[in-house]
Amino acid sequence: MSFVYVQEIPQPKDILEAMPLSMDLAVIKKKRDQEIKAAFTRENNKLVLIIGPCSAHDENAVCDYIGRLAKVQDEVREKIIIIPRIYTNKPRTTGIGYKGMAHQPNLAEEPNIVEGIKAIRNMHIRALKESRLPAADEMLYPGNYPYLEDVLSYVAVGARSVENQAHRLTCSGLDIPVGMKNPTSGDIDVTLNSIQAAQAPHVFSYNRWEVKTSGNPLTHAVLRGAVDPHGVNVPNYHYEDLVWFAEAYQKRGLANSTIIVDTNHANSNKKYAEQPRIAMEVMRSRQHSPVLKDMIRGFMIESFIEEGAQKTDGTVFGKSITDPCLGWKDSEKLIRDLAAMV
Repeated sequence: MSFVYVQEIPQPKDILEAMPLSMDLAVIKKKRDQEIKAAFTRENNKLVLIIGPCSAHDENAVCDYIGRLAKVQDEVREKIIIIPRIYTNKPRTTGIGYKGMAHQPNLAEEPNIVEGIKAIRNMHIRALKESRLPAADEMLYPGNYPYLEDVLSYVAVGARSVENQAHRLTCSGLDIPVGMKNPTSGDIDVTLNSIQAAQAPHVFSYNRWEVKTSGNPLTHAVLRGAVDPHGVNVPNYHYEDLVWFAEAYQKRGLANSTIIVDTNHANSNKKYAEQPRIAMEVMRSRQHSPVLKDMIRGFMIESFIEEGAQKTDGTVFGKSITDPCLGWKDSEKLIRDLAAMV
């Protein structure tokens, strides 16, 4: 085999023992988890916002940004639950390019997976300590989840991973909400099949163990738009799209049928500044339909301190090096506007 074995990666228990989550932060996270879960089980009617940069490449900038979110969260706490995006793995369509902090913790150096795992855990713990807001991360590699299992309050499965058996089965063992995105093709059956699989119990091989799971009833759908065979972005956030998807979703009889709308990616045609308009349109659709008001429980929003994006060697503090993001001023306004419509 043409593999070069670079270094052995420590077991999750070794990393968690070396970099433990303090008891007081564990208590904060548990309380927050209960509030987030209640939004999906309809025990509260708060809107869930999974918001933050496309990829978290700079710990200081991420923590600065999340500190700003925490202040706004205090203002809108009766209407909105903010879950910061700290996405530490970056899926690449061609496999080429920056793969996230878990892969390359220092942009000026070569990839280092061991140091990457330590860096992302440290960033998640620091962000939780400073903001009191446990975060979301994307499950790009199912085997990496145990390194963050005690700090995450939400997990997203991306459009290119949602049909993968390992992702579906791993999510069946999580006890936090998991958002299954529609695939880039837009095939909703793939999304619904993924949710159904993750909500069911399974026995399978995971990280060198035979494991048994009970199923995750908090697994739900995330609509992010699609790309047609000609490479054209096709949104799926319009009223008719949402009603059609909601009806198909309900027919499955799945637990806690919930839709989160991703306001960027193919829904915005990657025009990040369109995100507030899209979110407001979806909120108006909720007002028009009791079914949508019940099922649409929140949004995914790509946002950072500075708007737009820069190259990976850029030096602008708080500016994305992957997909362009909404800037802080517009993000803060959007959160308050959404709160006014809940």
